[in-house]
Amino acid sequence: MNEAFLHYIWQYQYFEKSDFRTTSGEIITVLHPGFKNTNAGPDFLNAKIQIADVVWIGHVEIHINSSEWIDHRHHIDMAYDNVILHVVWKENQFILQKDGSNLPTAELKGRVSEDLLLRYRKLVNQPESIPCAHQLPGVAHIKKITMLDKAVIERLENKSLLVQALLEKYGNDWEQTAFHVLCRNFGFKINAPAFERLAEILPQKLLLKHDQMTHLEALMFGQAGFLEGDCADQYFQHLKREYHLLGKKYGISDRKMSKAQWKFLRLRPANFPTLRIAQLAMLVHQQKNIFSKIVDATTYKDLLDMFSVTQSEYWQSHYRFDYPTDERIAGMGESSVYNLLINSVIPMLVAYGRSRDEQVYIDRAVSFLQEIPAEDNAIIKRWKNCDWLAASAADSQGLIELFNNYCMKRRCLDCTIGFSLLLPGKS
Repeated sequence: MNEAFLHYIWQYQYFEKSDFRTTSGEIITVLHPGFKNTNAGPDFLNAKIQIADVVWIGHVEIHINSSEWIDHRHHIDMAYDNVILHVVWKENQFILQKDGSNLPTAELKGRVSEDLLLRYRKLVNQPESIPCAHQLPGVAHIKKITMLDKAVIERLENKSLLVQALLEKYGNDWEQTAFHVLCRNFGFKINAPAFERLAEILPQKLLLKHDQMTHLEALMFGQAGFLEGDCADQYFQHLKREYHLLGKKYGISDRKMSKAQWKFLRLRPANFPTLRIAQLAMLVHQQKNIFSKIVDATTYKDLLDMFSVTQSEYWQSHYRFDYPTDERIAGMGESSVYNLLINSVIPMLVAYGRSRDEQVYIDRAVSFLQEIPAEDNAIIKRWKNCDWLAASAADSQGLIELFNNYCMKRRCLDCTIGFSLLLPGKS
């Protein structure tokens, strides 16, 4: 038995209510089950329940076993003083209220349809990562779309909260926050921690003081730890000299990273951190005050043009210092630009809209997301195997959220799709 299932049973009253009594024998009439509480405190608030001849208005707490009232220390928590009914699967211990009287308790065991129990257990105990995989093709399109819309909004809100946390860290400086978010995502997961550290030790305001590309690259590669040691490469030596002067000028050399913090193993050369740093340097060079430009962008093309950068000449023939290649190295590829838009730009627009309470920026973010091609990864392939195809990045982001925070956590009862499959009378 799962407590979430009991919440579902109580919320929708899917149990036998004839001769419904407390465990002490008093007749119960549920006039209103209460409102599900998603915060701390009792599970259902402001319920209206008649017990014997008295109508009570208060809260309902739900447990599998009644003894959990004591285990969870509700007996010493004032938030639970106004609980009028304790709903349990099984009463295994008498619970007393603070005045010494019995806490009214209702037992649901034996009152829930065996068919409903069987369907719930079958759903949540499926070995597949997507519990409803075999039933999904038969689910109504409207139910799937409704859940997908809910999931993508939740994902955007969760990502925007991370942006908001950085904004507070940087004293409401949106430009520095944007630089940090972009740095982190230039790491493309493998090197995200290292790029994030680079953003912390190299303020964006310092970079904006420099228009020369070599100065920007010297600061970035120097702080990243890539200019340590000896190298015969002339460009390396030039950047090292520049960094020696700039690092001393700004007093940042003592905070520089170690080259060992960066990962190259099993990465394609196009994803080497050295090349990504060079591309980030070019982005900073071309797009001063980048957050302002993101906010001012009104079309999807504006964003594509902004982030489709090509690194400096040296890095068009080098993936690493002192290792020239005969092939010309292209700039940011489409998939990389899409990744930055999905994981950096869109969440920043949502966070900005939320902070200013201006829906226009949130709507614009969703609109941009609908124009970006759908992602193609292991999670999206799982949904494709269930005949659910993503038409845009909005769809793929929603499917990722649905998989990670509903399917993998077996939150079927919080999902429109899972809920519909458990409805009484559903075959």
